Amino acid sequence: MIKAILASVSASMVLMACTHAPNIAGDASPINTVNMSETAKTLASDEFLGRAPGTEGETLTVDYLIKRFTELGLEPGGRDGAWTDPVTLNHSVITEARTLSVSQDGAAIDMVQGRDIEISSANPRDIIRIEDAPVVFVGFGVSAPEREWDDFGTIDLKGKVALFLVNDPDFGVTDDHPVSNVFGGRRMTYYGRWAYKFEEAARRGAVAALVVHETKAAGYGWNVAASSPGENYAVAGKGSAKASVDLQGWLHEDMARQWVERAGYDLGALRTAARQRDFTAFTLGDLRFNADLALTVETVESQNVLGKITGATRPDETIMLSGHWDAYGVGEPDERGRVVRPGANDDALGLAGIMEIARNLKAAPPLERTVVFAAWTAEESGLLGSEAYAQDPIYPLETTVANFTLDILQTAGPARDVIQVGEGQSDLEELMAMTAAAQGRVISPEGLPENGLFFRADHFSLARRGVPVLLIMGIAGGSDLEVGGREAGDAWVKDYIDNRYHNQNDVWDAEWDLRGAAQDVELFLDMTRELGNSTAWPELKPTSEFKGLRDASAASRK
Repeated sequence: MIKAILASVSASMVLMACTHAPNIAGDASPINTVNMSETAKTLASDEFLGRAPGTEGETLTVDYLIKRFTELGLEPGGRDGAWTDPVTLNHSVITEARTLSVSQDGAAIDMVQGRDIEISSANPRDIIRIEDAPVVFVGFGVSAPEREWDDFGTIDLKGKVALFLVNDPDFGVTDDHPVSNVFGGRRMTYYGRWAYKFEEAARRGAVAALVVHETKAAGYGWNVAASSPGENYAVAGKGSAKASVDLQGWLHEDMARQWVERAGYDLGALRTAARQRDFTAFTLGDLRFNADLALTVETVESQNVLGKITGATRPDETIMLSGHWDAYGVGEPDERGRVVRPGANDDALGLAGIMEIARNLKAAPPLERTVVFAAWTAEESGLLGSEAYAQDPIYPLETTVANFTLDILQTAGPARDVIQVGEGQSDLEELMAMTAAAQGRVISPEGLPENGLFFRADHFSLARRGVPVLLIMGIAGGSDLEVGGREAGDAWVKDYIDNRYHNQNDVWDAEWDLRGAAQDVELFLDMTRELGNSTAWPELKPTSEFKGLRDASAASRK
């Protein structure tokens, strides 16, 4: 199928290459960086209160998005002609930890939420008690028959606490290690993602699932992992969440070391053992976990916001462009007394790019296929807005041609490349390379594949159901910048992750150089135009974990 796609677009790509000089100065781009900056500035202002779901900040944000979509000339994209699609969430907060400890032979280690452990619950209950639950070390917690890997063996997790290592078994090993590249090598697979580990623990009946935090293997520091201690959101209602453990979260590495030492083991030795094919889960001595927690639970009514441009000849075939409108709301004051976590880049700037694509498409005759523009809620709470949509889609996933997601754009200027996130997933990757070449750019692999970014943005809710997707995320690796090269690109990524990611410093900045962001937005614009007037359907690659799901619906696309 990729040959059909490339054949259908090659002529226009050649034309683009002739008429578009490489977007170095930015003045040839149809993407207006002033518009993008002003949109991000508005959404990230204190007036919007950090855009948390279910708050006054949501009301202001949704009203603003509807106003902007209307001004852009979009049609309402929700059900029955509405601009919004409701998402009901269960929001729980641990308000008191009367007991939070682990013990061995009667000697207890008490833990402090946010310092030693970060736990929350996706179950809507106001009291959670776990008494003397055995702790089982499950290694990386992977059950992957296709890789001949099973960490669980015959152990029964019912009523127990599952203790996981983060990432994949082959993360960080040398090339000569027996398990080198059994999974993704440096690139995290879904087995390495904490969401998979929680799901697997729940499926096996555990009462709690804890992942030992390691900064390099997780892709972010403890400050990020524990940024909202005790707080959890989950999609509510029938057919929503998979069954969940009572408690889930992170265990600080220092505390994990104390746990295993109390049980008579060494954490480093356990990591080494867990990287062997013959490893199987085992109970950590007589270690027992105890928790007596009080929670407040509320139902939050939130909204996805959707607009569309109906296709001229094949309106039932859909291309989706999306970003998330939520950020982290209001938190504890930082050292400067700021309480609003504004999410200027994550993801107000991504939504600004989506709006620029919409503006350009509306300035021309409609494409043959329908284009849907989605602003998701509750991404920062676990991709919940997009997950709710994927469970009950408005536009059938079988005939969704592709999803393009913008989530964090680099603000350091023009780049010679675009970073590929999640290599080996679909034919869209070849189309992206051709489209980038027409801009005078090349594709570069993820600089930080171990961070598992393919599983950490809203496109994944559709990807895991077989929809071809592409994500542009500025922190996937340092771009090869026109000024300063890869070194400058890496420095931008490090500064953003270390100093701005998910905190009060992610603010709008008048000094942003958005020409590189405009290149990436224009890339998705051009790809949307090409696919929008094509009859081809991108296919998933044999290396995609989700190929079977897409293949099963092939008859819907004939």
